[in-house]
Amino acid sequence: MKQFESFGLDEQNECLWQNGAQIMLPPRAFAVLRYLVENPGRLVSHDELLDKLWPDTYVQPQILRTYMLELRKLLCDDARQPRFIRSLPKRGYVFLAAVTENGNGRPIIAAAVETPKNGATAGADHQFATRELVGREKELRTLQSCVERLASKTRQIVLISGDVGMGKTALIDTFASEWAASAKIAIARGQSVQGIGAREQYYPVLEALAHLCASADGERVCRVLARVAPAWLPGSLREGAARNENGRAYAGTASELCAALEELAAEKPLALILENIHWADDATLDAISALAHRRMPAKLMIVVTIGSHETGAGHPVERLRQNLSMQRLCTELTLSPLTMAQTAELLRRELGASVLPSGLDVFVQQHAEGNPLFALAILEHLIGERFLVNAGSGPERHWELRAPLVQSETGVPAELAQMMEVEIARLSAAEQRLLEAASLISVAFPAWAVAAALEEDIAATEDACDALDRRVSFIRRAGHDELPDGTRSAFYVFAHGLYREVLYQRQPAARRARRHTRVAERLRRIFAGREFDVAHEITMHFEAAGEWLRAIDTLRAAAHAARENKTLAEELLARALGIAENLNSEEREETICEIRAALNGSSDTLHAVQQKKTPRMHRTKT
Repeated sequence: MKQFESFGLDEQNECLWQNGAQIMLPPRAFAVLRYLVENPGRLVSHDELLDKLWPDTYVQPQILRTYMLELRKLLCDDARQPRFIRSLPKRGYVFLAAVTENGNGRPIIAAAVETPKNGATAGADHQFATRELVGREKELRTLQSCVERLASKTRQIVLISGDVGMGKTALIDTFASEWAASAKIAIARGQSVQGIGAREQYYPVLEALAHLCASADGERVCRVLARVAPAWLPGSLREGAARNENGRAYAGTASELCAALEELAAEKPLALILENIHWADDATLDAISALAHRRMPAKLMIVVTIGSHETGAGHPVERLRQNLSMQRLCTELTLSPLTMAQTAELLRRELGASVLPSGLDVFVQQHAEGNPLFALAILEHLIGERFLVNAGSGPERHWELRAPLVQSETGVPAELAQMMEVEIARLSAAEQRLLEAASLISVAFPAWAVAAALEEDIAATEDACDALDRRVSFIRRAGHDELPDGTRSAFYVFAHGLYREVLYQRQPAARRARRHTRVAERLRRIFAGREFDVAHEITMHFEAAGEWLRAIDTLRAAAHAARENKTLAEELLARALGIAENLNSEEREETICEIRAALNGSSDTLHAVQQKKTPRMHRTKT
C-alpha cells in the first residue's frame, strides 16, 4: 500500500482509500495513477506512459488527457495549482506528492487530516468534500433491483446511456463499490478505449476477466476458465495463442465465454461491467448479444455504458440496443440532465455548505445545462479564478461571490475545453469547419447561415448537418426557418452551449471575422427592404467582425425606419453610440456627434440602454 497525503493506493484491490473510504477507479485510470505514484518527483513523458501501459498497441496521446481529468476529479486536484499531478505541456506529467510505503495491507487513515461532519477536508479553499452521487438515486435503485432478481436465476442486461459528463462512470462506481463491499456478488469490470477497442478483439471483456482473476475469487475463476474456456485465461493471448487473419490475438469463441461466465455465476452472482462499448469491436458486441439471448437460467448481470454522443443512427451499438429493446431483453437507463434542485444539491455537497451564495445555482445550471461534469468544472473554475471564495472556517463553510456572476466573463474552464477539443478532433476537417461556422450564429442556427459563412450551397450544407446529426450528438435538427421569399431552411441546435463556445474560440480571429461578415451580408440580401426586422442580428455579425462603421450604419438605418417609435429608435441609436467608441479618434468624434444629434438629447433612454448587460459565459469580440 502506497500512501500520499490522505490517500492510500491499494495495488492488490486496484482502488484508492481516503480516510477509510474506498474509491473505485476504472482499470486503466488506476494503471495510469499507479505508474505516476511509482515514479514520484520526476517527469514521466507521454511516450513513456503509453509505452508502459499500451506496449503493443498504438494509442492516441490525447487519451491521457481524459485519464488525467478523471484522476484530478477523484483527487480533487486543481490543474492550475496542482497538489498531486502537474502537467508539463507537450512533455508529460510529474507526480508532486511525497509517497510512503505502508506494508500492513489495510486502508490508510491519515491521522493528521481532520474530517468535518460534512465530509469536507480542512485545507485550501478549493479542497472539496468527498463526492457523492447526486440526482441518480432512481437509476441506482434500478440497478439494485436487477441484482436482487439474480436470486431467481434471471439474467439481467442493463444498458446505461448518456452524453459526456452525465455521470455514467459515477453511477457505475457507486454501484460497483457498494456491491463489492458487500461481497454478495462478484464484480468484473473492463472498458473500451478509443483507438484500441475497435482494433483489439474482446478488449473490454479480457480486461474484465483479468480484473476478476486478480480479485478475492481469483483462484476459483482461473480454475473454471482453465476447464471451460482456457483460451480466455489472462495471459494466454501472449503465450502462444493462435492469430486471426488480421493479426490480432484470438481469444476463443463467444460460446466458450458464455459458458464460462454462466458457470462462474452458478456459485456466486456475477456482474460483468463493460464501459464505453461505443468504442468496442464487433466481436465484443456479438458476445454481449449472445449473453443476452441465451435462455439458460443464470445469476449473471451484464451492465454496459454507452456514450450517446458517439452512437448515431446506424452505429453497431445502436443496432444492438434496438435489437435487445425490441425483444425486451434489457433494462435501459438514460441519464438525463440534472434539475435545478439537483444541481443546487450537487453544489452544496461539493462546497460543504448548507447555503449557497445567491444566484450561484442559477448561473451554474444556466451554463452547465444540467451536466454534472460541466457543473463541477464550472464551480472549480469559479473558485480557481477567485470569483467564488471561502469566507468562513470550521465544519460549516461560508462561500461568497466577489462580483455578480451576471457580469462575470468567466470563460470555459480550461480542462473542460481540452476535453471538448479531444472530442472535436475526432471529427473530420470538413465537420469541424461546419461546426465552427455554426458557432458564429447562436446555440440554435439555420443551415443557410452556415452555408453563407462557408460560401457553400445551402442544400449541401443541410445534408452535411443531417449526416453529422445522425452520426454524433454535437448538434440535432430542431425544425425549419421560413425566409421572406417563402423558401425553408432547416435549423439545428448545439447539444450544449459550451461546445459552441469552444468551437467559436478555436477559430483564428481573421477567419472568424470573414465568416461573420458573410453572414451579415447574406442577411441583408435575404431581408432586402426589410432589414429593420433583422437589424440587431446584422449588427451583431458586423460588430463581431470589427466592421464598426457598417454596424453603425445598420443601426442608424433601422432607427430611421423606426422613427415613428421614438423609444425603439433611441435604443438603436444608443447602441450605435456605444459601438462608435471603437472607431479611430477622427471617425469617432464625427460619428458620435451625428448620433447625438439624432438622439436629440434623450439622455435617459441612452443611459438605460448603455447599462444593459447580457448574461453569458464567454465571448471575445474580434
